[in-house]
Amino acid sequence: MEDYEVIEACLQGKKEMFELLVSRYKNLVYSIILRMTNDAEEANDLAQEVFIKVYRNLDKYQPDYKFSTWIMRITTNLVIDARRKNKHTTVSVDEMITEPSTDWGPEQGYLEQEKINEVMTALNSLPDMYKVPIILFHQQGLSYQEISEIINEPLSKVKNRIFRARKMLKEILLSKEGGVYEL
Repeated sequence: MEDYEVIEACLQGKKEMFELLVSRYKNLVYSIILRMTNDAEEANDLAQEVFIKVYRNLDKYQPDYKFSTWIMRITTNLVIDARRKNKHTTVSVDEMITEPSTDWGPEQGYLEQEKINEVMTALNSLPDMYKVPIILFHQQGLSYQEISEIINEPLSKVKNRIFRARKMLKEILLSKEGGVYEL
């Protein structure tokens, strides 16, 4: 069944059909939230909130747009609102959820993990208006147009914010003592 058909079934009283949407989009929603918060427990809680919000607003979904775009917009907006509410702007490096590659030896694995941690810390230091588009582009693989639809900003703003976010990240990472990165 197409997403719209599942939504129609839900709206006609077949509430059990919503499980199909959850199973299709739970990994995407969780992944976006985890990348924005770097907290697995918070990501689980916020993912549940996203699906509650989606369920309550199914009647507002417009089939002219892809359901995935609609749910990503809800997800990013919910995370941004939660961050504003909690004034949660930084994450301890110890709380970061990253796995070193097993292809490396211990020393190389440690060095690569340190680079990942520094990049994630730099990314977390960006304001949400820059952080959200760069996460959606680089970590979720979305196009500029899809990001534009999700964050409800013109395409030119999306491109500009991604460009500025890259520039800010580069400046942050190069300013780190001994930081040498290929950007």
